[in-house]
Amino acid sequence: MIDPRAIIEPGAQLADDVTVGPWSYIGADVVIGAGTEIASHVVIKGPTVMGSGNRVFQFSTIGEECQDKKYAGEPTRLEIGDNNVFREGTTVHRGTIQDQSLTKIGSHNLFMVNAHIAHDCMVGDHIILANNVALAGHVHVGNHTILGGFTAVHQFCHIGSHVMCGAGTVVLKDIPAYVMATGNPAQPHGINAEGLKRRGFTPEMIRGIRQAYKTIYRKKLTTVEALAVLEAEVVDSPEIDLLIASLKDSTRGIIR
Repeated sequence: MIDPRAIIEPGAQLADDVTVGPWSYIGADVVIGAGTEIASHVVIKGPTVMGSGNRVFQFSTIGEECQDKKYAGEPTRLEIGDNNVFREGTTVHRGTIQDQSLTKIGSHNLFMVNAHIAHDCMVGDHIILANNVALAGHVHVGNHTILGGFTAVHQFCHIGSHVMCGAGTVVLKDIPAYVMATGNPAQPHGINAEGLKRRGFTPEMIRGIRQAYKTIYRKKLTTVEALAVLEAEVVDSPEIDLLIASLKDSTRGIIR
């Protein structure tokens, strides 16, 4: 299961059925769960904990020190969930003490060729980062979000769940849940209705989200004013509660 040409440092903990291809390197502070497949020419450093059923393709670097110039070698870590796919050339960096000393990735995500996840990012579940997407430090990405190829996300930006960004989008501010965005800088272009249909949202739920979008973007309200309207008008709607939470979570202001 482990190619004799791979280097596994003493202290690394690999489940019995983990496969590691030739010329890959696994560091001492790495834990890898059952059923994970590591291709050839992969570097995984730690402290990193990776769950089960992940696949890491060649030339990926997982758990490396970050590129933040303030980083001075402090002990920081990377946590990865289950059933993720890291395609060729993916890079994921550990956190910094300026945040929570943690970069965290959920489960069932697809990171396509040359995707980059920087220090202190918090990435949820069922996310797709297409080829050459770059997340700067401290970026948060919600569940079921898709970022098109060459999308670049500025540090500290928060992207809500069920968002979709077109190819080449430059994200400089936060994107609320459900929004479709594209452009440089990113601008909103309605809600991700097709994605919501595929995930089982009912027509009534989608109509409610679309109406909430209009409250935020079509009524010439500030974000604070739109929040007040949504909280006053919407009752017993988990999907709108998710949108409200993403607005409250915004630290950089939302795209307009």
